[in-house]
Amino acid sequence: MEQEPDVDRLVRQRIRALRVARGWSLDALAARSHLSPSNLSRIETGGRRIALDQLIPIARALDTTVDQLIESTNDEDVIIRPQRGERPGMTIWSLARERNPNHLTVAKMRITTPAPPIQDAGMHPGRDWFTVLTGTAELRLGDRLMLIEPGSAAEFSTMIPHAIGAHGPRPVEILMILTQDGSHAHAQVD
Repeated sequence: MEQEPDVDRLVRQRIRALRVARGWSLDALAARSHLSPSNLSRIETGGRRIALDQLIPIARALDTTVDQLIESTNDEDVIIRPQRGERPGMTIWSLARERNPNHLTVAKMRITTPAPPIQDAGMHPGRDWFTVLTGTAELRLGDRLMLIEPGSAAEFSTMIPHAIGAHGPRPVEILMILTQDGSHAHAQVD
């Protein structure tokens, strides 16, 4: 596996950091990855190039992926510039990357209208979670209408008809974590 020197150094640092964080010696990682302790030592210290046939068992032993060991550290992988979307009564900013491995979406929503009546509420597989940043949220969950104040959070099954809105004259801003199904239903972001 050909690697640039910076990536090579980063992978070595990550392997060592994960091993140390687990409290494992080189012998312990060697037993789990079926590599010799001397090979692992040379890999961690830069005395040996890392080959793909070594990186795969090391990643498995460390309960991570090769992708996570070699992913870039440039600012573009850190900084998210939210994309703003508009729907009637709602502004949505997607705060997660498209390539999120867990298919979760994090979104900030600003809602200006009350929760719709139960007949207009949605349902989908999974669970939703949100916390209120400002204002007061109305959570319609089946026949119940709950008020969620700033600093409080709600988590609920999305197989129950549900809708979120603003309570009172002020908008509500929430931070929401959505599964893939919830993303399509609420935020319409992929």
